[in-house]
Amino acid sequence: MIHVELFGIPRSRAGVEKTTAKGPCLGDVLLDLSERFPALAKECIDGRSLRAGYTANLRGEQFITDPETRLTDGDTLLLLTLDAGG
Repeated sequence: MIHVELFGIPRSRAGVEKTTAKGPCLGDVLLDLSERFPALAKECIDGRSLRAGYTANLRGEQFITDPETRLTDGDTLLLLTLDAGG
């Protein structure tokens, strides 16, 4: 299970600040989120990828956008706009 925290527009569209998702890689997690949060998908996710202007941060250590990026059970993934924080 991947722990997902949403900020800015992703949080607004999903209507939650935290959730969980399933998948061995970023693309699969995004698909899982899309199925459960259609408004988030419409604004922020395109299939297995993030739309332009959005990014993910893995464990507070690195920004990722490649859908094939491997995730480990228990990882924390932050979804945010590229301009978040100024």
